[in-house]
Amino acid sequence: MMMRSARPFLIALCLAALTPVVVAHASPEAGESPKAAEEPRADRLEAPDKAILKSPTIEQVDPDRFGLLPDAAYGAFQRGYYITAHNLALPRAENGNPAAQTLIAEIYARGLGMPRNAKKAAEWYAKAAEQGVPEAQFQYALMLIDGDFVSPDMDRAFKLMQTAADGGNRLAQFNLAQMIVDRQPGFESERRAVTYYERAAKAGLADAQYAMSQVYANGFGGKQVDEKEAEEWLKRAATQNFDTAQLDLGTWLVEGRGGTHDPKAGFGWLKRAADGGNVAAQNRLAKLYRAGVGTDANMIEAAAWYISARRAGLIDREMEGFLAGLTPEEMKEAIQRANRLR
Repeated sequence: MMMRSARPFLIALCLAALTPVVVAHASPEAGESPKAAEEPRADRLEAPDKAILKSPTIEQVDPDRFGLLPDAAYGAFQRGYYITAHNLALPRAENGNPAAQTLIAEIYARGLGMPRNAKKAAEWYAKAAEQGVPEAQFQYALMLIDGDFVSPDMDRAFKLMQTAADGGNRLAQFNLAQMIVDRQPGFESERRAVTYYERAAKAGLADAQYAMSQVYANGFGGKQVDEKEAEEWLKRAATQNFDTAQLDLGTWLVEGRGGTHDPKAGFGWLKRAADGGNVAAQNRLAKLYRAGVGTDANMIEAAAWYISARRAGLIDREMEGFLAGLTPEEMKEAIQRANRLR
């Protein structure tokens, strides 16, 4: 529960902008007749799951997360010597060092070098949280929300999340923004939430940067609609390989939304998202190849990318008609190309 990956669950305005994808459990190849309901935008992804953001991966760990930790313990942790890190940090943790307590909690939470023990992790996070470590406050708040290893307590979780957010933890800032909107919907809550989204975005969190793009694209929480500003936030998130931002930015550039009409650049961003496995981007890329927008027209590439999206469950009636018009030889080549895209 602690370390599952997540995408942001954004404010209601973001969800309204997305039309559910048409999913059909069809054969991966064309030629069959998949059943799909009529949808105005068949290549729109479903709204993101309501899942909170968790910690960075080990490779992204910043020593500042743990506070003033002894160099030897963190050095061992960073090099993957987790048992050594545990043994070096434990005496200090038992003596009340909050940074060492946070590191010990991290090791138990992730099961690094030893069996995962969420209950022990919760105990150490709680101790470090009481001493003001934002990372520990954030993690313990998540545990209070989940309620799997400690008694659930949403009020305490909210207070800890706010303390961690005010202490500079950008993941806490992002999650707090959504908690604020969920607890008391309304304009003032939206305005307050945007301030935390913005802080997390300026701290470099791609999820929050994407949220800010939606804030400016739709006008939310006291911000006026400003598509140029929205495009800038999309670029920041897309540059960090946030695939939904790459999808939107590519679409905006192709359509000229936000003031910049650059089909070639738009094709490039959609290609990056498609290469990363974004199904909606794969479908849109197929359409660009078919129409020769931002790239040379290529019917085989168009078919291959749509087949790839189709295998993932996306059905687009327009592209189904396109596949039906291919010759058997073209279809065979497209399937072979799609197989290489995996």
